[in-house]
Amino acid sequence: MEKPIEIPDKEWVNKVLDELNKAHPDAKPELDFTNPFELLIATILSAQCTDKQVNKCTPALFRDYPTAEAMSKLTEEELGKYIKPCGFFNMKAKHILSACRDIVEKFGGEVPGDREGLESLAGVGRKTASVVLSNAFNVPAIAVDTHVFRVSNRIGLANAKTVEKTEAQLMERIPEDKWSIAHHWLIFHGRRVCSSQKPKCAECTLNALCRYYKELN
Repeated sequence: MEKPIEIPDKEWVNKVLDELNKAHPDAKPELDFTNPFELLIATILSAQCTDKQVNKCTPALFRDYPTAEAMSKLTEEELGKYIKPCGFFNMKAKHILSACRDIVEKFGGEVPGDREGLESLAGVGRKTASVVLSNAFNVPAIAVDTHVFRVSNRIGLANAKTVEKTEAQLMERIPEDKWSIAHHWLIFHGRRVCSSQKPKCAECTLNALCRYYKELN
């Protein structure tokens, strides 16, 4: 059970968001893509893999197989040769090919722009769907990955032990028009400052607002 704490007020939340914005004005998606299909495939590949590694693999893949229809004709072995450096490539190839076939057969070759359609595809859970909706279709969403989960609960924007509850709390507390950019702010903060093992609390510009820092001092 989550430790009960006072629900943060809007003024405090806005101060946190303002500081995150100041700290990471360059926050944006770090997966390389030019359309919804490329983002979908890249996001599936990013599971348990760095964005940097995914970005090394996708240029050749998207050059040779730029559409769901083209990619759906590959065998798992053929696709695996492109994506092997991303890890778990056998399962990812299986999911990607299944998703491509469904995109062709059920969605006219176009990646669906709604959550239900996206989550019906193999390899696409709520987090992946949120990434695609937010970054490819401009639909407000907060995708809770390990960075968002860790940072939001440390700061105090959330107080939850599951990804699902963290997402619900963030959606409730952060203004909807900032959901998507807040997702990127939190990721950047997790990668650059609030790391898992050795967070840089002393140099963090949010430490005066941060619950985790206050508990340490």
